[in-house]
Amino acid sequence: METPPVDGEITEANNRVPLIVNGVRDRLRVLLVSGQPHAGGRTWRDMLTSDPGVDLVHFTILREPNKLDATPQNELSLIAFPFQELFEIKLYDFDLIIFDRYRLNRILPNYYFGNIARYVKDGGALLEASGPSFAGEESIYSTDLKQILPAFPTGQVLDQPFKPALTEKGKRHPVTENLNWPGGNDDAPGWGSWLRQVGVSPTSGETVMSGANNLPLLILDRVGKGRVAQLASDQIWLWSRGFEGGGPQAELLRRLAHWLMKEPELEENALDVGVEGNALVIRRRSITDDPVHVTVMAPDGALQEKDLEQAGPGLRESRIVADQLGVYTVDDGTQKRFALVGALNPPELSSVLGTEEKLAPAVTASKGGMVWLADTPHPDIRLLPPNRSYGGENWIGLRANRSYNVTGVRSTPFLPEWLYALALLTIMIGCWWLEGRKKTVK
Repeated sequence: METPPVDGEITEANNRVPLIVNGVRDRLRVLLVSGQPHAGGRTWRDMLTSDPGVDLVHFTILREPNKLDATPQNELSLIAFPFQELFEIKLYDFDLIIFDRYRLNRILPNYYFGNIARYVKDGGALLEASGPSFAGEESIYSTDLKQILPAFPTGQVLDQPFKPALTEKGKRHPVTENLNWPGGNDDAPGWGSWLRQVGVSPTSGETVMSGANNLPLLILDRVGKGRVAQLASDQIWLWSRGFEGGGPQAELLRRLAHWLMKEPELEENALDVGVEGNALVIRRRSITDDPVHVTVMAPDGALQEKDLEQAGPGLRESRIVADQLGVYTVDDGTQKRFALVGALNPPELSSVLGTEEKLAPAVTASKGGMVWLADTPHPDIRLLPPNRSYGGENWIGLRANRSYNVTGVRSTPFLPEWLYALALLTIMIGCWWLEGRKKTVK
């Protein structure tokens, strides 16, 4: 908390007060809609239900309206799809919506896709895992979702084995960086292959993974206040089944879901400030090599400009000596972070005005007195022996302890050595001359 200075203040050091607030994030609500039963549906469900911080609502479309059979209605165990409740009444209660191999049908009216697009622009999150239908006439790209999806279908469906690979930006993005698997390296990841990919062409966002024929596989984008991820394959479940050794599907999906829900630790351009000893450590993550310039404001309000140095792929860092106690502010133009050096709100700065009530206990215990210089500009200063009263109406007493400590001894010659030698020689000559005169007189 900060307040601007006013005229006549004794000090501005207590105009900024740091407060530490511990926040507990509420459970995240996720809506998973599977267009049809398939092997990958369990992968999504297992990943989301394994996270204790996630409440999952999962619907799988098993029976479409145009599918007729002789089963009596009272014997069907299926329930009607609650599209109005999910996509209109309680849409904004969800933190993330996942469409898994969803294709257009007569179950979800088209205008509800417009609600989803507005939901994302207002701060929601959408993950679209494309199946073969995304490339055809039943693609959800033909709805209002095309306003927010970062890539459009090219009409291709590649049924061929391929190994997902990280792009250059993917190696720096927190969702996919250090996404390794036993037996792999940067050039050849050790995970297994996928068997199908839908061809898409990006129009926005960042492509962090590529697939068959180097086509975009995973694209991340920000739309308005919300976020969108598009996975151009429905084959990630092969990793969970251990196909060709499997792969890090659990870690990838976990990071992806939490990035969509704006987990601070997964921000790709995160600014972090910490204190190590007497140094302020500033770190800025970035998926590009663009220079990063920050402004550091010291507790006394002094500003310092600093260019962060490259400390690794996608990481810039710098250290600044923290020679003051208090709150430092670091601003990179888009983000502002704070760091506290020293104690949290030192008591000596909580109230800098001295009063008789505050000083009375100390004055009484030391047998002292209080004289306000505003009333007595030139009080009498007296040196008094111990066990006396050390204050009066217009005088201040200082106790004369007469104690001292010897901290060092230094010897300095009174005269130069040559002068001592000259004096000694003069005395010897004088004595010899006097002795000679005595003999002459005799």
